[in-house]
Amino acid sequence: MTKSEAEIRIKKLRQEIDKYRYQYHVLNALEIPEAALDDLKHELYRLEQLYPDLITPDSPTQRVAGEPLPGFKKVTHAERMLSIEDAFSFQEVEEWLGRVKKLKPTAHFDFFAELKMDGLAVSLVYQDGKFIQGSTRGDGTVGEEVTHNIKTIEAVPLNLRVPSENEIEKFLKKHHGKCDAQKVRSILTGHGGRIEIRGETFMTRSQLEKLNKALKKRGEPELANPRNAAAGSIRQLDPKIAAERGLSFFGYAMVGDYGTTTHEQTHELISLLGLPTNPNYRLCKTLEEVADFQEEIGKKRDKLDYWIDGVVVNVNDDGLFKSLGVVGKTPRAILAWKFPAEQGTTIVRDIIVSVGRTGALTPVAVMDPVHLAGTTVTHASLHNEDEIGRLGLKIGDTVIVEKAGDVIPKIIQVLPKLRTGKEKIFHMPKNCPICGSEVKRKEGEVATVCSNRDCYAQEFQRLLHFVVSAEIMGLGDKIAEQLIQTGLVREAADLYELKPEDLLTLEGFAEISSKKLYDEIQAHREIKLERFINSLGIRHVGEETARDLAAAFLTIEKLREATKEKLMAVEGIGEVVADSIAEFFKDKREENRLDNLLKHVQVVRGTRHAARGPLAGTTWVLTGTLDSLGREEAKEKIRELGGEVTETVSKKTSYVVVGAEPGSKFAKAQKLGVTILDEKEFLKKIGG
Repeated sequence: MTKSEAEIRIKKLRQEIDKYRYQYHVLNALEIPEAALDDLKHELYRLEQLYPDLITPDSPTQRVAGEPLPGFKKVTHAERMLSIEDAFSFQEVEEWLGRVKKLKPTAHFDFFAELKMDGLAVSLVYQDGKFIQGSTRGDGTVGEEVTHNIKTIEAVPLNLRVPSENEIEKFLKKHHGKCDAQKVRSILTGHGGRIEIRGETFMTRSQLEKLNKALKKRGEPELANPRNAAAGSIRQLDPKIAAERGLSFFGYAMVGDYGTTTHEQTHELISLLGLPTNPNYRLCKTLEEVADFQEEIGKKRDKLDYWIDGVVVNVNDDGLFKSLGVVGKTPRAILAWKFPAEQGTTIVRDIIVSVGRTGALTPVAVMDPVHLAGTTVTHASLHNEDEIGRLGLKIGDTVIVEKAGDVIPKIIQVLPKLRTGKEKIFHMPKNCPICGSEVKRKEGEVATVCSNRDCYAQEFQRLLHFVVSAEIMGLGDKIAEQLIQTGLVREAADLYELKPEDLLTLEGFAEISSKKLYDEIQAHREIKLERFINSLGIRHVGEETARDLAAAFLTIEKLREATKEKLMAVEGIGEVVADSIAEFFKDKREENRLDNLLKHVQVVRGTRHAARGPLAGTTWVLTGTLDSLGREEAKEKIRELGGEVTETVSKKTSYVVVGAEPGSKFAKAQKLGVTILDEKEFLKKIGG
């Protein structure tokens, strides 16, 4: 990116970040995911590091947060409440350490790693041991006085604690020669003068659940998440409301000279004075130890009763910390190592079109690389032309991309105010990008389909689909492509006529590898009916529908002969799916393909759905992403308990289980009045 391009991008990023930061810090009403805002700020920071002369005093990277709310008294902090720069990879953490080591090449570095709480930073001031003032961070220099609301937090003592002599001696013995013992003892026993403790107010997950139940019972709006709940609670003008919210607090820093010399000592001193600190921390000698700690915390973060979004890495030595100084409003000696984001921002550079096994054309966004949920994402399916229209997406747009766990990445929002005017509107091609044939879109359907049934892309995808359904291992994209290009395979049945010497003609194959793949194919001549139905590639028929068909008709012969009426009698199959199945089996070409395949494979008879168990007689549909178990695991559990799982919602559906980001099935369930269960209610039903 040239400097002139960077200047335009920086200007637009600042405008949008300022708007979102005001929503987040002042109004508590952010309209985009927090991870996406972090990504925009990180991009701005990186660009400003490339072109330092473009940094201005009013840049979002040079300030901490918005102005105080007008309903609160303003408080000027004795020492600025600074922000922390983010890192998203071990490489960036290494780069950070490399920069600070250049400033202090002979210094010894060790690190205090603690959890980055996702709450609201506050300052607590005690005078001679008595709590006299609580304030928010505000813009870092001036915050909002929230003393009365802080007083409602039981974790915050109104009077500092005096530890026992044994506790004091234990502390002094542990840190002998590394702290000012006289000053530490004086602070712990006398609490003389002004003592300022900084930390995070937050709401636990369990408290949020309890609070939302009470709000729901009163007919009041429920709170979205613990972070917003904490921020909103601490800013309540009525302390009674704040008291009901049940906030918590963890201390992590002290302002002033109290005789301590390390961040570790400060944490212990805070605890001795009667304020809680997060018990999850680690003193690390190297960055590798920090990385181990970050990985361990990442694995158990969902089991914690509070939200975190990373690990804060502090240079443990206070003297070294202070001597490294501040850049803008960020101390050099501290870094927030964030967990892989599930949402992020990137730019759509192009939209390409792929062709699937049914001939459907799928637009795919080609994006600048963005790191999400531990993986680098460069492509995201846009599904169809209607979805592009719904998003209002243009080529060149800045977008928010989401990827939760193993879910396929998807674009969830376009940021049109970051447009430069050079963006282009996407048009679905009139001809297939693979074979050049005319494409068509049926009335009432969203899919645009290639009209050529001999299209190479369709044959290729159909073959791969059969291989996966039949569980033939070792036959991937490259081999399938060679088999079709060389003419060795035209349809699935041809796989079983291959000989080891045929495979020797393929690139990369020798005698042993040819024999191995041949044996693998021959070992899969027996296929379960449900997998066989799925392998045929019938439009609108996925794994669940194939399972239902296998249970209803038991043999492929009976399924081939089924009328539309008999197909619609199967739970979960509507008119569109029934028409698609009937048309497939009436098609002469598909009939020949099926006959050829049946000469080579034995289809295992299907079995009826289990009729016993506590869920017997019930029909279930799942939509959205579940946190505690995968969708396949959930389906299997339902079946084990005697229930049936289908893909479509109808009046016959007993329950619809709704996870995160549910699809159209949720809306249909609401319309039909079907019982809807969230994840916790579902787990109760299945006894887990």
